[in-house]
Amino acid sequence: MSGHSYQTIIKNGLWSNNSALVQILGLCPMLAVTATVVNALGLGLATMVVLVGSNLAVSLIRNYVADSIRLPAFVMIIASFTTCAELLMQAYTYELFQVLGIFIPLIVTNCVILGRADAFARKNPVIPSVLDGFFMSLGFLAVLLVLGALREIIGQGTLFSNMHLIFGESARAWEIEVFADYPDFLFAVLPPGAFVGLGLLIAIKNFIDDRVELKRRANTEQVTVGAKRVRVTGTIS
Repeated sequence: MSGHSYQTIIKNGLWSNNSALVQILGLCPMLAVTATVVNALGLGLATMVVLVGSNLAVSLIRNYVADSIRLPAFVMIIASFTTCAELLMQAYTYELFQVLGIFIPLIVTNCVILGRADAFARKNPVIPSVLDGFFMSLGFLAVLLVLGALREIIGQGTLFSNMHLIFGESARAWEIEVFADYPDFLFAVLPPGAFVGLGLLIAIKNFIDDRVELKRRANTEQVTVGAKRVRVTGTIS
C-alpha cells in the first residue's frame, strides 16, 4: 500500500489533509453554491461520485499509461465520470441540477480530483485508492455541509430548506425554522459571506490542532522530566 495505512488515509481525508480546510482546493464551487444545505449536499455527492470513480479507474490503469499522456488520460477519465454524475442529476434531481448550474460540469476542473488521481491513485492499488477518494470527498462534503448550514441559518433563518429537491416531496417537512420572522441577511447568502464562513472554519480547525499539539508536547515533556541520568565511574566487570 506504498506505506499508507487505512487509518492514515481516513485521518488525512477527514482532517489532517482535508482538501477544503488544509489544501484549500475546490474554492470556486464551495463558495458559490453553499448558500443552503441542499445545494452543498448535491454538489458534495456529485463530487464524491467523480472522485471515487476516477481514483478507481486511474488505479486500474496506472501500470499501462505512459507518463507523457498521464494527465490528459486522467482528465478524460474525470470528464467521463463528471458526465455520468451530470446525467444522473438531470434524470433524478433536475431542479437541483438547474440550481447548481455550471458548477456540476466544472467538477472536471476541480483540483481536488485531479490532484488525488495524480498524487495517490496512480501510485497505489485499487482498494487504498478507492478509500482515499471516498474519505477525501467525505471530508470535502462535510465542510460543504457545515458551511451550507451556517450560511443558511444566518442568511435565511432556516435549516434543511428545499430538501425535497433530493429526497422527494416528503422531505418538504424537514425544513426547520430556526428564527421566526427572520429578516434575510443577504451578506451570508452571497459569496463574501462564504469567504468569512470558510475562514472561520479554518480558524477553528487550526485552533483545535494547536491545542492538540500543545497537549502532546506537554505530555512528552512530563515523560522527559521524569527520566534521570546515572553517572558510572570505575570498571564494571
